[in-house]
Amino acid sequence: MDYKDTLNLPKTDFPMKANLSQKELELLKKWEDEKIYKKLAEKGKGKPRFILHDGPPYANGNIHIGHALNKIYQYTAG
Repeated sequence: MDYKDTLNLPKTDFPMKANLSQKELELLKKWEDEKIYKKLAEKGKGKPRFILHDGPPYANGNIHIGHALNKIYQYTAG
């Protein structure tokens, strides 16, 4: 018996497989094509720099963008 057949889940067009290795390449190409980084850099010109001061140790390795987003969200959400 396949247990997925016993669940009452909605039928959607949303893919069950994330396919992240391919999706990341597509996103990077889109960002390059649309010059997203350049647009963000131009938008931030003249604004004060924000430096994230947070340090090790981290249980899950080196600091990464997830840590930064979490800290920025904490400080801006009040």
